[in-house]
Amino acid sequence: MKKSLGRRLFLGCNFVFLALLSCLCLMPIIHILAISFSSGTAASAGKVVLWPVEFTPAAYQNVFGKPEYLRAFWVTIQRVVLGTAISMFLTILTAYPLSKESSQFGMRTFYAWIFVFTILFNGGLIPWYMTVKAVGLIDTIWALVLPGAVQVFNIILLLNFYRNLPKELEESSKIDGAGHFTTLWRIYAPLSLPALVTTGLFTIVWHWNSWFDGMILMNHPDGYPLQTFLQSIIIKMDLRFLKSQDIELMQKLSDRTSKAAQIFVAAFPILVIYPVLQRFFIKGIVMGSVKE
Repeated sequence: MKKSLGRRLFLGCNFVFLALLSCLCLMPIIHILAISFSSGTAASAGKVVLWPVEFTPAAYQNVFGKPEYLRAFWVTIQRVVLGTAISMFLTILTAYPLSKESSQFGMRTFYAWIFVFTILFNGGLIPWYMTVKAVGLIDTIWALVLPGAVQVFNIILLLNFYRNLPKELEESSKIDGAGHFTTLWRIYAPLSLPALVTTGLFTIVWHWNSWFDGMILMNHPDGYPLQTFLQSIIIKMDLRFLKSQDIELMQKLSDRTSKAAQIFVAAFPILVIYPVLQRFFIKGIVMGSVKE
């Protein structure tokens, strides 16, 4: 169809607006990257904007040579892998029965409201901590994984996606003798890939960015995930981690360049994942958010 002049102007203005908005979103990341590759004196003097001044990779040499940072990075990797796998497994198992009609699952509405209740009301920080401590999870990786394993928003998103799938698929599987588990894992799960990728991405980002639970549930810094480690050093000088004999490296570093390098390395995996999964993310959000 031929577009009118008004339509073309509207699309052009939208394109310019979104391009400017994208640039505004990217500028802080580019600024952090430029600082991380600049010399300590240039960064401290405020000379760095969007391009490195007195280019040097010293900050990244410091980051990857720091055992505390690498240990925290490894804890976060374990958390993301275990937490995402367990959360997705429980989300799939919970969303499937809740996606059924009340005629198929009589207690469906009752259980659905139990999950919704947990969104509206929270047990509180002290009961949460006492529960985690009572089951012996303090100072273990499971303290970072199990308390947030069931994410109700993801369940709602996935069950709405299931309800949009044709009922004939389930009926045909029953005719072929398939039970609920076979129907779930061989029909529903493969067809719900966009929704699974979306909920999986939400879970990955949540585990990757979470820092408060690490600070509360870990008594020793060796168990800190990456974001908790960054939070603990971001407000104070961290050049003390450098070896005293690395005089040349210390001269190239400053507090700002070191922190900028650590922040960018921490954000980089998520920056890579989002563009790759974008097409699944948009489809999963749209199809899983509305039930006709």
